Amino acid sequence: MMISTKGRYALRLMIDIAEHQREGYIRLRDVAKRQGISEKYLEIIVRALVQQEYLTGVRGKGGGYRLSLEPEACSVRQILEAAEGPLVPVVCMSGAQECPRMEECPTLPLWRGLDRVISEYLDSFTLEDLLDHTAGAMQARVPAEGAGS
Repeated sequence: MMISTKGRYALRLMIDIAEHQREGYIRLRDVAKRQGISEKYLEIIVRALVQQEYLTGVRGKGGGYRLSLEPEACSVRQILEAAEGPLVPVVCMSGAQECPRMEECPTLPLWRGLDRVISEYLDSFTLEDLLDHTAGAMQARVPAEGAGS
């Protein structure tokens, strides 16, 4: 599984809006400029985040976007899935296609376990954690290199 640019930019967008929302609704143009991301590409990402109700948008003068949830109520997994779709390690778990071998597949338990580990890990971080990156809150949950070897 690889997180695409869309997922990474969705996280950057949400962090930027959370950092600046005291200023009111945040214009996409301002986020694009601060983050060095195409405004057109951010428009695509924003649509998904508004549709999933992670952002609220207002048009017109003074318009822009705000978080719909408090930063501590929004997990990294939720943001990534809103932008990317299901974060499953193999296509047969996405529900996109029926696998005729699922009943007897010897590797399915492996993929389900990996999916659980990834989901739990990404759920353990919130947008608030990403905002508070300097406090070391995230570092405490990152497994040490070579752990379990």
